[in-house]
Amino acid sequence: MEIMEIGKKIELFDTAVNIFWGQWGNEDNYKFYQDCMLHSCKTVDGLPRFYVALINESIIGTYALLRNDLNSRQDLYPWLACLYVDPKYRGNEIGSKLLQHAIEETSKIGFENLFLTTDLEGFYEKYGWTHLTECYGVSGGSIKVYTKSVM
Repeated sequence: MEIMEIGKKIELFDTAVNIFWGQWGNEDNYKFYQDCMLHSCKTVDGLPRFYVALINESIIGTYALLRNDLNSRQDLYPWLACLYVDPKYRGNEIGSKLLQHAIEETSKIGFENLFLTTDLEGFYEKYGWTHLTECYGVSGGSIKVYTKSVM
């Protein structure tokens, strides 16, 4: 398995957009994902970035590093988002490898901490993430914010 930033595997761009959108999007926001991912391939300051995990050029996992995860804590960044592992590959520690890759990439671009929001219980804690606070999403509901030092 290899993990690549989508801008370095541009031939897989359309497939990647479909996977990211298919997991978190809705019928109205395909262009949102496509545009965000397209511009991530052109940025020079490190964020945003979209990554894919590949086996034999097939995408089996994803994650993104973002400036903003569409929540009320705009003072915190970068955000880990869109962590996904194809169900056929779950149970093989691919999620933990994607998390570790995200930590390394975040450190490379010069940040000290990484943040995420989730409603999962117990998953991120087993990888050393700490519950920091609550925030509010665009729908108005609260959601847990976790953090991890990348240094």
